[in-house]
Amino acid sequence: MIGVRFGLVGYGFGGRYFHAPLLATAPGVDFVGVVTRSAQRRAELAGDRPEVPAFDSLSALAAAGAQAVAISTPADTRVALVHEAIALGLAVVVDKPFALDAAAARGFVEAAEKAGVPLSVYQNRRWDSDLLTVRRLIDAGELGAVTRFESRFERFSPEPGPPAAGGGTLRDFGAHLVDQALLLFGPATRVYAEMRGRHELDDDVFVALHHASGVESHLWGSWVQAAPGPRFRVTGTTGTYVVGGMDGQEAALVAGRTPASEGDNWGVEPEAFWGVLYRGDDGEPVPTERGRWDTYYPAFAAAVRGEGPVPVDPRDVVRNVEALDAARESATTGGAVNI
Repeated sequence: MIGVRFGLVGYGFGGRYFHAPLLATAPGVDFVGVVTRSAQRRAELAGDRPEVPAFDSLSALAAAGAQAVAISTPADTRVALVHEAIALGLAVVVDKPFALDAAAARGFVEAAEKAGVPLSVYQNRRWDSDLLTVRRLIDAGELGAVTRFESRFERFSPEPGPPAAGGGTLRDFGAHLVDQALLLFGPATRVYAEMRGRHELDDDVFVALHHASGVESHLWGSWVQAAPGPRFRVTGTTGTYVVGGMDGQEAALVAGRTPASEGDNWGVEPEAFWGVLYRGDDGEPVPTERGRWDTYYPAFAAAVRGEGPVPVDPRDVVRNVEALDAARESATTGGAVNI
């Protein structure tokens, strides 16, 4: 198989740990370069991956033969970069948050469709081990009809959460929290939100979604929660599934482990971290599905070759951004917002 020649824009935390290791080890992908003009980032790239060249611009990357690019720069820099990549004819993966508002997100989709290039969003947490387990339990009818979905990204940090350049915690954690809820339970018709923070944006948010399916999603994202709640509590008419800590793929990548180094152990959660399915006072551990962030880039490369759909439909993520826009409006006005 000839690999899709893939570049990366940005070598900050996300580019260095979430994208580069997976691009470098993905079947069907040739990782051909990183666009960064930062001397510090170039030095880090040279130390991490001496075989991968650095480029000054997207145009230089394209001229070197790139066919596709992942853009992982601060969210407020992406509008120009995404449109430039599309104009160059590159297939594009946009890191989350897809955009800082729905108008920009729709603009990306329209430009890609007009140019005829594949576009997707790096909603990698659709392949978290715990979310895949929730999907399995729902599909098997183990919970009955789901009535409430509770989901948390909660951490405790003395430093403020993501700044305005990244859209704050609502856009950062919320991009995953809302995406997972919409993926599981379908479109939302009403949004209510609360936000507070220690700086110009938010580092503690609560979002409630009412889905057209009737499910209520309660979502928390925080950098100031010293006693984090369960990662998921999913309540149905016949059972409730509860799981504690975060999926381990992020920690593995930050520690330098990759799908190539771990093989079939990649994404496998220890039994001690399995969730529990409760029916009243009775609870039984539930084996956790294997996390599969490693499947995203091979699927996108296949889409570039014309062999399948992109792994995340960007129009789905436009609806995600619309819900996040409504959440900010709700937090500002104090009332629920219909969408």
